[in-house]
This record gives sequence, C-alpha cells and structure tokens, in this order.
Amino acid sequence: MADSAVSFPALRRPVFRAYFFGAASAMMADSIEHVISYWIMYQKFASPALAGFAVISHWVPFLLFSIWSGGLADRHDPRRVIQLGMLLFMSVSVAWGLLFLADALEMWHAGVLLVVHGLAGVLWGPAAQVFIHDIVEEADLHSAIRLTATARWLGLLLGPAVGGVILMALGPAWGILFNALIYVPFALWLWKAPYARKVIAPERRVRALADVASTWRAVAHNRVITSMTLLAGGASFIVGNAYQAQMPEFAHDLGHGGGGLTYSMLFGADAAGALLGGLALESRGLLPPKPRSAFLLAGAWCLAIGGFAATRSYGLALALLFAAGFLELAFFAMAQTLVQLHAPAPVRGRVIGLFAMSALGLRAFSGVTVGLAGSLIGIHLSLALSAALLLALIIVMLWTLVPSR
Repeated sequence: MADSAVSFPALRRPVFRAYFFGAASAMMADSIEHVISYWIMYQKFASPALAGFAVISHWVPFLLFSIWSGGLADRHDPRRVIQLGMLLFMSVSVAWGLLFLADALEMWHAGVLLVVHGLAGVLWGPAAQVFIHDIVEEADLHSAIRLTATARWLGLLLGPAVGGVILMALGPAWGILFNALIYVPFALWLWKAPYARKVIAPERRVRALADVASTWRAVAHNRVITSMTLLAGGASFIVGNAYQAQMPEFAHDLGHGGGGLTYSMLFGADAAGALLGGLALESRGLLPPKPRSAFLLAGAWCLAIGGFAATRSYGLALALLFAAGFLELAFFAMAQTLVQLHAPAPVRGRVIGLFAMSALGLRAFSGVTVGLAGSLIGIHLSLALSAALLLALIIVMLWTLVPSR
C-alpha cells in the first residue's frame, strides 16, 4: 500500500513523532505567553494602540525576514536555527517575568519584547519546514506538513486553557517564568536529533530585498509555486486571521458577549475545526496535494467566513467557524506542501521563506481590510466583503493560473 493511503504516515517515523510533540509543546508555550502577557498589558496600560502593535509586531517580522531566515536554514544546520528561536522565546518569557516581579514594566519594555518575540517566530518557522525535509522522505512530506500545521493548531487550542490555569495557579510573574521551561525539552531534543542534510546549499549571503527578487525570479517559471504563493498571500492580505481580534464584538452581536464558556467556544471554534480536521484527514490519507484542490478548498473557506459574518445565529456561527478552521488547515497545508515539493533543493529555505513572507507576513495588513474598514462600515459587512473579494480573486487565479487538466 502506498504511504499516501496509510493513516498518519509521517507519525510512523520516530524522529518526526518526537518533532511533532515538541513543536506542539513549543506552540502551546508561545500561546501561553500571549495569554499572560496580553492580560498584564491590558491591566497595566489598557492601551488599544499597544494591543494593535502586538499584532503588527507578530507578523511584520515574517514579512521582512522570512527569506533571510530561510537562507540561514539553507546554509546552516536548521536545528541550530530553530534552537536560536527557542532561546529567544525563553528569553522573552523570562524578561516578562522579571519585569512583572519587579513591577517595573513600562510600555517601551512591552514594545521591545513583542518585537523580539516576533523575531523568534520568524527564526523558527522557515527553519522548521526545511528541517522536515531532512527527517522524512518525500512520500511522507504532505503528511508531515499537514501534521506540523495540526501541531500548531493543537498548541493554539491548548495554550489559552493551560495558560489560564497557570495564570490562576502561579500568578502572571511566576506563571510566565514557568512557561519558559516548557520550551526546554524541545530545545534539548534538537541538540542531538537525528538529522541528515540531503542537499548542501551553496554559501551565499542573503541580500535583503535583492534576495527577495532573486528568489522570486528563480521560481517564477514554476506555476505551482507562484500560484500557491499568490493564493496564500491573497488569503492572508485580504482576510487573514483579523476576525479573531474582532471576536468580542461578534460574540456580543450573537448574544454571547459576556464571556464564559460560550464566548470561549466561539473564540476557539476554528482551532478545534483545524485540529480535528487535520487528524481526520491524516487518519484516512485524504486530499492529496493538487493546485486545483487547494484553490477549491480556499474558496470554500471564503464561503464559510462570509457565512459567519452574515449569520445572527450563535449555533450556525459556531459551526461555520469550525468548518473554516478545517478548510484553512486543508488548503494552507496543501499549498505549503506543493511549494516545498517543487522548490529547487539548493534554495529550498529561501523559497519556504518567500512563501512564509506571503502567507504569514501579509497578515499584518488584514487588520486594514477587516478591522479598519469594520470601524467605518461595521465588522460584519467588512468581513463579508473581504471574503467575497478574496473569493473573486481565487476564481480569477484558478481560471488563469491552474491548467484545466
């Protein structure tokens, strides 16, 4: 039986299995830090501007430095690049904790720590995708990428729950210091993790914007890479995850704005859909990576997001967010798989960085299409129009970029 028909093929590899749980724990720790630090910033400053800066500082590093980070992973052992990211994550948690203990936190401290946290994420992301190529065979790559995305959603789902418990049990200062320890097992495992570099990239310095252009020229002839990069970038730029920041207002309009379980369920519905969807797809070996499938799944995601924006039924909104999470994981993991399968091996890290720059970095602008526009015309209409615009763009790209056969 072909590996693609076997359930969870990548998890059958011991090295990837260890990586999966390590990555999930690191993403959970990342989410826990957000839970605690955002709570402290709100208590101390109650600044909408700082909250907005937190979103910008998280995604702009991906826009500016993803190709540079991918170039590091091309030229050096990706395990060490990931470890550097883990070290920055731990350092930020420790710094938050010490500032909380000393009651010395100022707004500029928060700004600096948010930026460093964003840089840690961009070090981790492209290097982690390069590392996957060196621990699984190509036949298992789709499974490995989809499971890595599932691990991300698992961490995002567990983070708020575990973070809330830590916050109540230890308090913000000791809680975030404890959170730094969660990264340690994964960082230590990476030190001696089995690893075999399959392609040695030529030594070449990364030249910032010039390298963005050169990387794009290197893959511009490949319609799969260009179409998947444009698909992920368009989805991030126009819709992204900006609706999450508006969830309190959506919950209020749905009659569940007072907090509690119903609000938490609404906030975590897409993460639950992505997690369970990833597990279901892997258990059956469904949805092999194809460009047309990625576009169709992304179109269905637009319909789910648009339906959520339009409905006034709490139950239907919950179901549509759950479906949106499933569809987002499916099309995003498929697009990333296709990019990585078609990327030239010597510059794979840079191509992965280019994809990350488009798929993640452009999320910094979705706050304009959904958030800023929502302040003018209402968040329901702004999100619905953004989803409709993206759907129209997807139809055009599907018609022009993907062959009919």
